[in-house]
Amino acid sequence: MGNVTISPAVCGLALLFLMLGACTSNPSPTTHARHPSTAKASAPSTSTKVSASAPVAIGVPTFIYHSVFGRSVQGQALVMFRMGPLNAHRRILVVGVIHGNETAGRSIARDLLLTSATATTEVVVVPDLSPDGSVLETRQNARAVDLNRNFPYRWKSLGRRGDMQYSGTGPLSEPESQAMVALIRRLRPTVSVWFHQSLDVVDELGGSVVVESRFANILGLPLLRMRRYNGSAASWENTSFLGTTAFVVELPRRESASLVTKVMRALKDLEH
Repeated sequence: MGNVTISPAVCGLALLFLMLGACTSNPSPTTHARHPSTAKASAPSTSTKVSASAPVAIGVPTFIYHSVFGRSVQGQALVMFRMGPLNAHRRILVVGVIHGNETAGRSIARDLLLTSATATTEVVVVPDLSPDGSVLETRQNARAVDLNRNFPYRWKSLGRRGDMQYSGTGPLSEPESQAMVALIRRLRPTVSVWFHQSLDVVDELGGSVVVESRFANILGLPLLRMRRYNGSAASWENTSFLGTTAFVVELPRRESASLVTKVMRALKDLEH
């Protein structure tokens, strides 16, 4: 299967699905989207409810799959898009937002749906893991928990409700982090990119330094080994799935067209 280009019309459909999913208060019945290259779609983990629409045709036989893989505290849909072959050996995960007041990555994640799908790599896009926080424009979710302190990596009690980095009542106490952990365990991405703001740096987080360095070089940002925060998502991935790479990209406070272009180049570079 050669490279195929996703048309703007198809992207519009995908974004419409995203908005519909985010506005739906009740979970849809569980269904399994089929891909023509697989006889049977793998069953979702019993710890997550995956509500998938029919696949959106990009070109035969490539599809974008829209799925709801969980719900936020306030019942908003946690949405992902899967593009490329579902049985690919290589899988890239892109998370646009984990802190609701750091939203530059959301538009970048969505822009990724306008790019070409490859024959050898599946790209999984989660535009917003904290939809409640995005609505509230806060770092935390609707229960005032910093989701990036709520993952099982060296979790410890940090602060209390109302504190900026409150880590919750225990590891995975929040539905958003529970859903994300279940999704990652099911999909096992080869490389995961978690967007934050606004330190202008790529964090060397313990995966492949070659991958992290190449990404940083394309962006023109420094690669620095930052503090390993208790309960962080990317650190949990790197310590849980050896041989994979998860890292944080701290985007600038203000987006620019040139930066977005570089980010898209870096993301597409990961697919090869």
